[in-house]
Amino acid sequence: METLLDKHWHHIDGDEVVQLIGTKTENGLDQFEAEQRLKHFGNNLITGKRSKTSLERFLLQFHQPLVYILIAAGLVTAYMGEWVDSFVILAVVLVNAVVGYLQEAKAVKALDSLSSSMSTEATIIRAGKTLKVSTSDLVPGDIVILRSGDKVPADLRILSFKELRIDESTLTGESLPVDKGADSLAPDTVLADRINMAYAGTLVSFGQGKGVVVATGNKTEIGRISGLIDSADELETPLTRKITRFSHMLLIAILVLASASFILGLLREEPLDEIFMAAVALAVGSIPEGLPAAVTIILALGVSRMASRKAIVRKLPAVETLGGTTVICSDKTGTLTENQMTVQAVSSGGIHYSVTGAGYGFEGEVRSKEDRSTDNKALKENFRAGLLCNDASIVNKGGRPGVEGDPTEGALIVSARKFGLHADQEHASFDRIDELPFESEWQYMATLHQNEGDRVVYLKGAVEKVLQCCMDSMLASGEIVQLEVEAITQIQHEMASGGMRVLAFARKDLPADGELVRSDACMGMTFVGLQGMIDPPREEAKTAIAACQDAGVKVKMITGDHALTAEAIGLRLGLRGGDCSIGEDCPVMTGSEIAELSDSKLIEKVPDIPVFARVSPEQKLRLVMALQKNGEVCAMTGDGVNDAPALKQADIGVAMGITGTEVAKEAADMVLTDDNFATIKAAVEEGRGVFANLVKFIAWTLPTNAGEGLVILAAILFGVTLPILPVQILWINMTTAACLGMMLAFEPKEPGIMDRPPRNPERPILDKVILRRVGIVSVLLLVFAFGLFKWELANGATLEKARTMAVNAFVIIEAFYLFNARSFSRSPFELGFTTNTWVIGGFLTMIVLQALFTYMPVLNNLFASAPIDLLDWLKIFVCGLIVYAVVEYDKKRTSLI
Repeated sequence: METLLDKHWHHIDGDEVVQLIGTKTENGLDQFEAEQRLKHFGNNLITGKRSKTSLERFLLQFHQPLVYILIAAGLVTAYMGEWVDSFVILAVVLVNAVVGYLQEAKAVKALDSLSSSMSTEATIIRAGKTLKVSTSDLVPGDIVILRSGDKVPADLRILSFKELRIDESTLTGESLPVDKGADSLAPDTVLADRINMAYAGTLVSFGQGKGVVVATGNKTEIGRISGLIDSADELETPLTRKITRFSHMLLIAILVLASASFILGLLREEPLDEIFMAAVALAVGSIPEGLPAAVTIILALGVSRMASRKAIVRKLPAVETLGGTTVICSDKTGTLTENQMTVQAVSSGGIHYSVTGAGYGFEGEVRSKEDRSTDNKALKENFRAGLLCNDASIVNKGGRPGVEGDPTEGALIVSARKFGLHADQEHASFDRIDELPFESEWQYMATLHQNEGDRVVYLKGAVEKVLQCCMDSMLASGEIVQLEVEAITQIQHEMASGGMRVLAFARKDLPADGELVRSDACMGMTFVGLQGMIDPPREEAKTAIAACQDAGVKVKMITGDHALTAEAIGLRLGLRGGDCSIGEDCPVMTGSEIAELSDSKLIEKVPDIPVFARVSPEQKLRLVMALQKNGEVCAMTGDGVNDAPALKQADIGVAMGITGTEVAKEAADMVLTDDNFATIKAAVEEGRGVFANLVKFIAWTLPTNAGEGLVILAAILFGVTLPILPVQILWINMTTAACLGMMLAFEPKEPGIMDRPPRNPERPILDKVILRRVGIVSVLLLVFAFGLFKWELANGATLEKARTMAVNAFVIIEAFYLFNARSFSRSPFELGFTTNTWVIGGFLTMIVLQALFTYMPVLNNLFASAPIDLLDWLKIFVCGLIVYAVVEYDKKRTSLI
């Protein structure tokens, strides 16, 4: 039995499927057999791999090189009896761990969502009785009855049907409900074309049917997607990769320098406690204790800004990743398009019309392409036929118009309204007496209406079938003329080439006692026109795509829809490949073509293809992985179950908040609350701003640590007492990071941030220009802090006062350098001092804190500081101004090179 469940059920005849799986069409399984199978196969639920416990997630927050350095420094200072130092360092570590844990507590719960999506009831036949059972109790071999509105409870092979249509958009990306059948298909038929199968989690939109369960739980298509979500890699973001690399380098540098200073002290036969204290001071001085907290806070502020722009970030590093995105892979249906079928082209009486507006809202009008009047009798009958031969209705869904019923029929109601026909009035005037519902065998639907003393039949359906039913056609004047099949077929092909679904409409009058019967319904009809509809692209998406492409961010559309439709939408959106645009020499690649390519060939071809159609969930995953192999930082957008594995694999997954499934939302790093692709452009802009501010903070904070390390090294090399103590180093690092560095988190985005190409993900955080500037400031800190320390001692000052001068030199120079760090190319005067008042506030706060550090007796005792006079402050501020002037000169010099 287990091996049977891996068969290509769509390829096997329905009766043979029933026989192979050991059940009966009319009676189903008996109760004993169902219980045995439930024990064997288990419940019809999605089960995934074991997730980390809360304790494991918390402990993993400490598994970072930078945190190891901080913990080691905290333990060493505790061993030395420097309890204040130890407490501050370990408190920083703990706060960072708690913040990280709380963020991860909101992490991916996709498997839970998948399970809940299947926890409903199903109508089945068991032991000859029709009964309702929990979907979790279904087993292979159960006979399931499907009705309109039902959620398909398991993977079924359809055995019988009546006008059965199933909405599979969340699984395949197909924008329209699929007409189902029962005939066997070729073994290589792709998932989206398996019309004799019904898949778990999809929705019956119309009709009814009966099927046999062929797969449950993890064996279903949705269960297989669960496995793909499990197998998708948990990727590090570019930022976390760079911070990790930086931390490793810093760890090595600190160990080497601390060891060298320790060995040098031993060679000079200095006291062991002094040697140890110097090594600890060097290590503590070199550690940017404020960096983890600063990264978290800057990212959190980015989250807040994005939320105000309708993008909810679920994972903090995703904020920065967006700024470095080089390619966006987007689903089509509901992401780039409205996910609302819309009539856009109409032909009646030999005249062509366009219909404005999009979606199920009634805003829009019918316009003649030849500037002809819309006073066209054939046109009016065309819209009337679409409105009356219709079982759908337009309703309010969450404050926006939606369709109840078939989306195609919803589009026809809207187009008729734009012409001026109101559904209520028309139905009152043309009372429906009888109908012949749509069946795939006949390819049309017909309705009979009473209009005062007359009776009229309206018919809609596939163009080829409706033309077979017609003997003549109606002109704009109402005159009945000979039917021109070739001309009508040509118009149909023109509409279809634009990716539209085209329906034909016809009418005929009946006697007052005439009846509607299938045998003569498709006879003697008068053709009144065509309507072409499509799920149209969002206008704002088109604008956003252009902005992204201009900013060097490639946009690719990956959809489960048909190639022709995908190409048409891609053309309207202006998607571009490597050196071409859709509609020129850029091909559309289909799922069947992807399946034939090896991984290496796919990696080679994927950069130049802008549109991928008829793609399965596994292939979406392969495409994202292929792009990542090419060094791309990949963002993936989507809203369906079929998008979830790729959303998780991508460097950043972006789900739709309104139309998105819970599975997609839980697998994503970010959720768009307005389902608007244009919001991604705003999020990319915010992400670039966040990264810029992170780089500014790092470029600002490194000179402090490098300067402190150089001062300690100089003292060790020259054999003099330490100019600054470990506890004073911690005061400098923590207070300046909190009061000065954090103010850069509020720095507004610089102009032209979206005019730059995406940064290379392999490029280091700091480029050569910034590193040179960090080096200049570090050396100046060494010169001024060490120089003032030695000057004071040479002039008879106490050791405490000399050290206070050195500490204040560090702080004031960093305060002046903060104004430089606001931009790497513009001066504070160009930026405007009032564009970030937080910097001014931080500067003044830092001055107050240094006054307390210098003059408050409690802090004098705690940090071994001493009061200084006004002339001393003047020397320190002159040092700060010199550093400010040198950096501004370097900016000017760099801009001229």
